[in-house]
Amino acid sequence: MKYYIKLGLILFVTCAIATGILAYLNGLTAPMIKEVKDKEAQEAQLEVTKIDENDANSYTFQPKFLQLDIKGDSLYYYVAYNQDQDKVGYVLTASKYGYSGNVKTVVGLNKEFKIKKIKVIDQAETPGLGAKCVNPDFAPRFTGLGLDELKVDKDGGTIKSITGATITTRTISNSIKESLQLLMEKEAK
Repeated sequence: MKYYIKLGLILFVTCAIATGILAYLNGLTAPMIKEVKDKEAQEAQLEVTKIDENDANSYTFQPKFLQLDIKGDSLYYYVAYNQDQDKVGYVLTASKYGYSGNVKTVVGLNKEFKIKKIKVIDQAETPGLGAKCVNPDFAPRFTGLGLDELKVDKDGGTIKSITGATITTRTISNSIKESLQLLMEKEAK
């Protein structure tokens, strides 16, 4: 019996030490990870706002907040202004649960609420299938579309689904559509 207690104590001490080391390392790296994610999000905002690759304009973003319900759901979006402080569009982040995790997409819109560009910035979809949503050939499928056009081909729309990953394509489309609808309601007031 002493032998099993001794083994249990050794296992407990080993786990306690490993947990302490992991917690310490997490505390060290969490701010760095957040900083990198924030920088990627800012770069994505600028990327989806640009008119084209040769656009040398600098943009400023005014953050906005829209409380959706009493449970705390909310929509954060940005109004984009050019150097002359003219409104050039909006940037929002749409997120929805896909096949195997949340898919987060940054969406650039013009003043008429048409999509200029999208960029998937976070996803945990199946490699080789849904994860193809980060490939360069996926984002152009959404360019120029408005609220009523955000449907995948399997649902009678014009957005071509990723082969074998209709759920991911539908998730991105629906998340953008829901967020865009809320933004349009808010900005119409």
